[in-house]
Amino acid sequence: MIFVTGASGLVGSHLIKSLVEKGLSVVALYRSAPPVFEGSNKVKWVKGDLLHIESLENALEGVTQVYHCAAIVSFAPAQAATMLHANIEGTANVVNACIEKNIQKLVYVSSVAALGRIRPGVAIDESMNWTPETSNSVYGKSKYLAEMEVWRGMGEGLDVAVVNPVIILGAGDWNKGSSEIFKSAYDSFPWYTQGVSGFVDVLDVVDAMQLLMKSAISGQRYIISAENVRYQDIFTKIAQAFHKKPPYKKVTPFLAGIVWRLEAIKGFFTGKTPLLTKETAATAQAVVHFDNSKFLKAFPEFKYRTIESTIERTCAELKALYTLA
Repeated sequence: MIFVTGASGLVGSHLIKSLVEKGLSVVALYRSAPPVFEGSNKVKWVKGDLLHIESLENALEGVTQVYHCAAIVSFAPAQAATMLHANIEGTANVVNACIEKNIQKLVYVSSVAALGRIRPGVAIDESMNWTPETSNSVYGKSKYLAEMEVWRGMGEGLDVAVVNPVIILGAGDWNKGSSEIFKSAYDSFPWYTQGVSGFVDVLDVVDAMQLLMKSAISGQRYIISAENVRYQDIFTKIAQAFHKKPPYKKVTPFLAGIVWRLEAIKGFFTGKTPLLTKETAATAQAVVHFDNSKFLKAFPEFKYRTIESTIERTCAELKALYTLA
């Protein structure tokens, strides 16, 4: 029996679908609404909250393996405190429940943000950790401190493995998370930056997690990244797949600084979450390269999907999901 948190999220929903397709028994925790897909009726759905310890422990009855995918992802200053509490305390509760129920293994979905992304001229690898000097987001801090809870669990006898994905591409709710990239491209968002980041297919993340769960590996973390690509190239490829106009206006650091400040002022008066924040502006401008060699050495048979094929499939799935022309 396998337990999955974050069932409604991009990674969680794709993981559950993959596990069900393999004929495995799945218990999945969701907060608002469970995903619907072919075979979703075979899942034992549990509505709950990671901050409610008793309900979490009840959901783990009979479970042997746990995938912890749930997290709040936000770069809005107004949501920082809520995100820190949910991501850290929620992970601590999952770890404690796993220890209490003698779970065989926990695979945790962290983020490269927990490694500290601002390191000019240096490729980021798994030996690195978040520090105030190397981070531009509270989200990164929340994932780093959540990882500390996972390592604490290891110290208390729990077998654990951690994945640190880069920006994940896949079909999901394109009004939130990394799937917003596709909506922006579909809406012919005209702006681009010269920033560089790692990108990976959600299916690759899901496959990597399952390989780690089945392996004897414990106490290790792995960057999951297919390619380091310019944001401009990603937006252009997505726009072309949607037959939309690619971005053509360059955002300079100076212009980005003006826009996020104007967005902050507008958000203050309207109460709405800013479309651009200081954190997202800095991330979009940063040139960051990620070293994916550790995972490939551990699993030499593993092959990443190409970014081109990922974009083509995701755009086709989103067209079907949102009945787009």
